[in-house]
Amino acid sequence: MSTMTLDYRSPRTLVVTAIFIALVVGVGAVIGISTGPDAWYESLNKPPFNPPNWLFAPMWFTLYVLIGIAGARVFLRDASSPAMFLWGAQMLLNWAWSPTWFTLHLLWPAFAIIITILALILAFIVVNWNRDRASALMFVPYAAWVAFASTLNLSIAILN
Repeated sequence: MSTMTLDYRSPRTLVVTAIFIALVVGVGAVIGISTGPDAWYESLNKPPFNPPNWLFAPMWFTLYVLIGIAGARVFLRDASSPAMFLWGAQMLLNWAWSPTWFTLHLLWPAFAIIITILALILAFIVVNWNRDRASALMFVPYAAWVAFASTLNLSIAILN
């Protein structure tokens, strides 16, 4: 097993990491604010395990910071690697989910998107497990949250 070590005293490492975090958190915040829960969402039938709306923003902020750090680590290791492709693909789909759900009100296509995101997250973990265990581990809470969100998405789609 080879574990990647980054020098966080290096200006390049710090700048790339800051850019990744700012990009992921920034785009996520813009999408979250512009497509957040509205009257349509409030009118949906939801399962009893639906968390309160206030929980989503701090949860996503935390996950987005971890996703940004993991993405920077992969980018610094090899910007053209399969791991970077997986990171980018899951990020684009992550950003597509909210508009699909909250703006277009497409419950089943949103479910297809979130299941694909989960598969890409798991693939990212597998691909990085022996190359950069820290990046892989940063995606574990993300995988758990998206698995939960997938169950929630499916439940709401079925109930409505």
